[in-house]
Amino acid sequence: MTLTGDRPLFFGLVIAHTWFDFGYPILWNLLVLVLAYVLVTVANRWGGGAPDDKQVIRELVEVAAPVADRWSALDSPADRTPSHGIHAYGQTFAIDVIAEPEPGARPGLRALWPLARRATDFPAFGAPILAVADATVVRAHDRQRDHLSRTSWPALLYLMLVEGSVRELFGVHRIFGNHVVLDLGNGTYAAYAHLKRGSLTVREGDRVSAGQQIARCGNSGNSSEPHLHFQLMDSPDPDTARGIPFRWHGIGVPRNREIFEAPAAAASHT
Repeated sequence: MTLTGDRPLFFGLVIAHTWFDFGYPILWNLLVLVLAYVLVTVANRWGGGAPDDKQVIRELVEVAAPVADRWSALDSPADRTPSHGIHAYGQTFAIDVIAEPEPGARPGLRALWPLARRATDFPAFGAPILAVADATVVRAHDRQRDHLSRTSWPALLYLMLVEGSVRELFGVHRIFGNHVVLDLGNGTYAAYAHLKRGSLTVREGDRVSAGQQIARCGNSGNSSEPHLHFQLMDSPDPDTARGIPFRWHGIGVPRNREIFEAPAAAASHT
């Protein structure tokens, strides 16, 4: 059973449970169910959940890098899979990258203060995001706001234990935030998440070339700070997709905290 697939059932139970009188305020019924949903979602996120028996790992696909210049990796599939702790939303081989133009340019995690920072304080915010291959745009959404960072321990715990679970209630749009999905052909799709609001330069149905700018990095969706979440998957719909392993031309798959440089020229490689 997956929370994603059973979301309609969950909401049906909410309606049924709030319809009947159990001798206490009806709102309590809803709160109990929402709390249960949050707890199960958190357990699923930490536990990861194994793929079912029909899971078939696709052959690795090599593409260009989705960014240029100096970046570092987080939650990399080079260190573990599933890289983000879950297989849901096609994230088995997903990677997060953050801009590191020079040492100390990116604000670090603080114990207590400041609780949050503006997105513009981070060098990744507004950085160009590039097509990794010649492709067709099949999903393009950029109407969600870019929120403050979650880069103190209280804010990070809030993101992990509360905000992320609430976003789960509303599906992949609230998890990925502003995002683009490209059809690379041969049953392979590239997803880019947490993009900057209003920054998309493409629409659904557009053809793009490798290295072409398609958006800018943002801090929308379930994001602790401005960064790019990138993954390959076998379907244009993250709700049902399975992850596909990847490597970037001339880079490979950077490990956690590994600094890598992706020249703009590399992104135009075909």
